Amino acid sequence: MARLKHHRRWLHWLLPSLTLAGLGFALASDFSTQLRTPLVISQPVRLELSSGESFSAVLDDLARRGELAGLRQRFYLQLYARVTGQGRKIKTGEYRLNPGLTARSLLALLVSGKVMLHELRLTEGWRLAQALAAVRADPALKHVLPPGATAATLMGALGYPQQPAEGQFFPDTYYFPKGETDVAFLRRAYQAMRQHLATVWSTRAAGLPYKTPEDALILASLVEKETALPHERPMIAGVFVHRLELGMRLQTDPSVIYGLGETYDGHLHRSNLTTDTPYNTYMRDGLPPTPICLPGTASLQAATHPAAGDALYFVAKGDGSHEFSATLAEHDAAVRRFQLHKKP
Repeated sequence: MARLKHHRRWLHWLLPSLTLAGLGFALASDFSTQLRTPLVISQPVRLELSSGESFSAVLDDLARRGELAGLRQRFYLQLYARVTGQGRKIKTGEYRLNPGLTARSLLALLVSGKVMLHELRLTEGWRLAQALAAVRADPALKHVLPPGATAATLMGALGYPQQPAEGQFFPDTYYFPKGETDVAFLRRAYQAMRQHLATVWSTRAAGLPYKTPEDALILASLVEKETALPHERPMIAGVFVHRLELGMRLQTDPSVIYGLGETYDGHLHRSNLTTDTPYNTYMRDGLPPTPICLPGTASLQAATHPAAGDALYFVAKGDGSHEFSATLAEHDAAVRRFQLHKKP
């Protein structure tokens, strides 16, 4: 009888314990399942965290949007974030939530700070005004430059108040998080140009008629505006370098057009060639005072590694390519052939 009573007491203790253990196991299993369950999103969605926003507020936002898989998922995720301390480590920014993202991976993403990146391209051959217009129009950038910022204002903001702004920003596709300032964006483009220019300058061909890397940058900008054909860029550069070596004027139309500024009506007139500006290379010797556009890698490379040869002239054929000539007589014949459509 005593042994039977002992077994009953043991069962009386064991059964509740087994029940609690079973319940604990079920809760643990449900906890794990809910953390591994994907959010309710069928296509990428954007989530933006403001400064100081709590993880609980983030979950409230997701719940209102119907992107959590129920109240249990919200409860377990908040509990997990609190217990592990990760809820206090989430970082401000804009995030992309992709289909299949689990609740646990969501928290890991917000802690990692791997925010969405926007992109903006600065195109080869653009003038500074075009680059600034693209920057001002991008809604993902934080605009701290005044709307009417001049080139001097821009370079002052970058810390280079004495340097001309034209041509100083490397044309490329740049990626940035929402809220990056326009000054920070342009500083990166400026530094990229410095790096590319330093690289081509350090490996430049011997004997070039340049005094400084800026001279190479100016000539690269002329090459950029003269042709869009990669194989022609070293040839164009070769013509300009040969002319500089002989003391001939460059006589390049894009520089004249740049000097005309707002008065340029889309057509280059004969009178424009005799209108003196610092950029009129028909009337002034040597290089223009500054670049005339944003030159890309190929033009920088061409300016520092021009093609050899005796060509001193080139004329557009009308199909995007050019005819190169070594003598004025050959050039005049090419002009008649390709532009005046007359036989010699």
